[in-house]
Amino acid sequence: MDETRLKKIRLRAWRRGFREADLLLGPFADYYCPRFSNDQLDALEALMNEADQDIYDWYLGRSPTPAEFDNEIMALLKGFDPHTGAPGDGG
Repeated sequence: MDETRLKKIRLRAWRRGFREADLLLGPFADYYCPRFSNDQLDALEALMNEADQDIYDWYLGRSPTPAEFDNEIMALLKGFDPHTGAPGDGG
């Protein structure tokens, strides 16, 4: 695993500029990045290229997740509990 890449992704996840996104994506990246394959990291980076408010709305279900992001990473994110820093109890 490329430790430099992991550090960059985690830093980017924690420093979004939209506090709610920081508090969601930061713990998510801390938990999952060391467990992810390179393909999963690619998908997470693609997701993080989107606007913070959009990601947060998809997470909360305020708006539908676009097909290109309705994938394994978004499913994990939607099942993640940022308060505990771990996956939730099934959703």
